[in-house]
Amino acid sequence: MYSFSNNNAQSDVHRFEAHASDADLADLRARLAAARLPERETVYRPAPDPRRWDQGVPLADLSELVDYWRTGYDWRAFEARLNRIGQFRTTIDGLAIHFLHRRSARADATPLILTHGWPGSVAEFAHVIDALADPENPDAPAFHVVAPSLPGFGYSDKPTGTGWGVGKIAAAWVELMGRLGYDRFMAHGGDWGGVITTVLGGRFPASVVGIHTVLAQAPPGLATDGLTAAERKWAEDTRAFWRKRAAYAKQQATRPQTIGYALVDSPVGLLAWILDKFFEWTDTEDSPFETISRDRILDDVTLYWLTRTGASAARIYAESHGGVNALDPGLRVDVPSAISIYPCDIEKCPRAWAQERYRQIVRWKTPEAGGHFPSLEVPGYFITDLQEGLAAVLAASGSSP
Repeated sequence: MYSFSNNNAQSDVHRFEAHASDADLADLRARLAAARLPERETVYRPAPDPRRWDQGVPLADLSELVDYWRTGYDWRAFEARLNRIGQFRTTIDGLAIHFLHRRSARADATPLILTHGWPGSVAEFAHVIDALADPENPDAPAFHVVAPSLPGFGYSDKPTGTGWGVGKIAAAWVELMGRLGYDRFMAHGGDWGGVITTVLGGRFPASVVGIHTVLAQAPPGLATDGLTAAERKWAEDTRAFWRKRAAYAKQQATRPQTIGYALVDSPVGLLAWILDKFFEWTDTEDSPFETISRDRILDDVTLYWLTRTGASAARIYAESHGGVNALDPGLRVDVPSAISIYPCDIEKCPRAWAQERYRQIVRWKTPEAGGHFPSLEVPGYFITDLQEGLAAVLAASGSSP
């Protein structure tokens, strides 16, 4: 277990504003203009055709996006959105943590921490925070929303030593919420954010009212006996993903520094590395831009580029895949839990398996559309799903906002 000193030290929380220098933006455009691209993939097919991506990001798609990034994309608009939401930093165990913080106008609002994953960032939540804080529907729950950048991501500091795995991050989130005056709060996350949210619910029940996650983590070694045919396919697909499609994770878990040179030095390399996942992990047929705009993807990629966090963000895999910093196989979550399994996510956990870790599932949802990035792919549905899931958690916990 981790503990940090200086609880409720609100004076240690400082306002922060994002502002990239004109020189950095000019350098980005110059690098994009001078990019050296490889030849076309040997499995070339004209769009639309999902097989176009069989060898990775197609040259035509990347070339078009690079040109738009250089000539049409407006970073200042996204920067202004972050500043309007409200940005802050506070230092926990020697590391400055960046976070968005939007307080609700509603007196009955509940504190909520949203945790992103990789290759995501706070850009995953920037366009849903206002609706969560001040919903148009007066019957929907409202939240004081906190969305931190993981250590080594975005405007958070980069760790200079090892140890910042999912357990330490979860403990830091409890400290962060306490500094903001939120001694009891709710938590949501997907990808690494889903793992951290599970740790929050399992290790910190005195602080966490309940959780909502789109990435349920079953204990290892469970048998498929008793699963439905659909659930067995979920399990088989998840195993196949880790066997055949997770080279990126192996690279970042074992050699993050090596891939980091390319990610920090080449904007085109960074874009291709991330765009590949936005295609493969979304509920689309031919292109990720069927559901997510170019601007939303470039918000995320540009944040990585300007903060030079390609290598430091990759290290979360080295910190949290196996070893003492990984998710504890024996961890159990007793607080009320709402779980949504989106149909095109990369890991889909059968409910019977999830119940072995999450002991009080109060809402289980299998949406009809969406993948690994639901807040970007289906934002309207995601907002409603999160509201309804957390309303069920609140009702089960007996807590009033």
